[in-house]
Amino acid sequence: MTITRDDIIDFIYEEARMLDEGRYSEWLDLWLDDGFYWMPLDYKQQDPHNMTSLLYEDNFMLKLRVERLNGERTFSQKPKSRCHHVIQRPFIDKFDAEGGVFQTNTSMHYVETRLDDQFLLALTASHDLKLVDGKLRIANKRVDILNSDAAFGNIQLLP
Repeated sequence: MTITRDDIIDFIYEEARMLDEGRYSEWLDLWLDDGFYWMPLDYKQQDPHNMTSLLYEDNFMLKLRVERLNGERTFSQKPKSRCHHVIQRPFIDKFDAEGGVFQTNTSMHYVETRLDDQFLLALTASHDLKLVDGKLRIANKRVDILNSDAAFGNIQLLP
């Protein structure tokens, strides 16, 4: 299969749409088993292991999060939180079609709402993607919140 830049950009848009529509199980299927979802605490942070992060989840933790979001007995999600991603056209920083390795950088606004509470985050998402068995998969995702050093409430969903 030949991957184009448009295929990669469409993948990023489709991932955001899955999250906006609450299709978390389908979203989880996009991930490689050894992938990490990282949300650094500090601006330009380079180390998720020796520094505190807002979020650093492996596949096991992502599965738990999805089970909680899909669960009928998750009373903190009654009614459920909703989100909306407004994304700019992704940049493709690495395009290695022969090796099946790609890297993107996408600026976006993320809105999360539940009942009367709503908050907005400006952020940049970086995706490391791999082509596996003819399908793009997420190897790693990093989400840098513009004001990550500010105090804010719990993020229930996935920017």
